[in-house]
Amino acid sequence: MSSGLFGLAAVVARWGCQMCNDEAVPVGKTKDAGWQIGVSFTIDQPTAHVWDRLVSLDGLGLWLGDGVELTGRPGQPYRTADGTRGEVRSYRPNDRVRLTWRPDGWDHETTVQVALADKGAKTGVRFHQERLGSAEERERQRLHWKDVAEKLRPLLES
Repeated sequence: MSSGLFGLAAVVARWGCQMCNDEAVPVGKTKDAGWQIGVSFTIDQPTAHVWDRLVSLDGLGLWLGDGVELTGRPGQPYRTADGTRGEVRSYRPNDRVRLTWRPDGWDHETTVQVALADKGAKTGVRFHQERLGSAEERERQRLHWKDVAEKLRPLLES
């Protein structure tokens, strides 16, 4: 087998495929996490700078909701001013925050992760949400996280 096929096998092993057992798997849906979405962008600032702004009160207000301060303690419950609630699952400074996320009026909770990738003088920022209820909810959340990214960008770049 050529190294190209081994490379493809590694990609399939890591990311899965869109055809499993001869059944089409819709884009954005996985066996374990259900419907999911990711939005990413790059900021021209180092990771520590981006992290400090991301978890500041202003930063949290833009991506999580007003009225929340994260302590960095897994298990910390939170509730935003608009009623979104959840629990911090992991908090690794300069790397990622993972938490459950359930807006007021939703009948299920999802998992949101905000992860940073050190790119030298730049930082990759990725919002990932899983356990969404449907393809329609996935599309709404894709638009939501794109909007969040645009609103957050000026703060992270400052």
